[in-house]
Amino acid sequence: MASPSFIITATGKRKTSVARVRLKPGTGMIRVNGRNLDEYFPREALQIVVRGPFDKTETLGRYDIDANIDGGGTSGQAGALRHGIARAIEKLDPASRPTLKRAGYLTRDPRKKERKKYGQKGARARFQFSKR
Repeated sequence: MASPSFIITATGKRKTSVARVRLKPGTGMIRVNGRNLDEYFPREALQIVVRGPFDKTETLGRYDIDANIDGGGTSGQAGALRHGIARAIEKLDPASRPTLKRAGYLTRDPRKKERKKYGQKGARARFQFSKR
């Protein structure tokens, strides 16, 4: 591990959201775009998603997180933040990699919104068809 005054940076992505994460030793405070986690993500489910890497590696309350998130919606932003936190923890402690990898936190979720096709109503929905 590094010295007590270290700062680890990592980037997490999900759909169109990008989270730039800075991890440093502290009391477990998570700030997102200058606001506390419970203020930025009021839904309990999203807070659980964000804290996932800490729960798996049993490091909850050991580090402070300062994150800037751009793009996407709330769910995508929470996923991007989780990805960034997992990458930062892995950089800090390479021994935690198997645990994070098994939980699927290090894998970038490749799913994105499918584009609308011409001659159709949406990505897959067709215009209504009437035989008669």
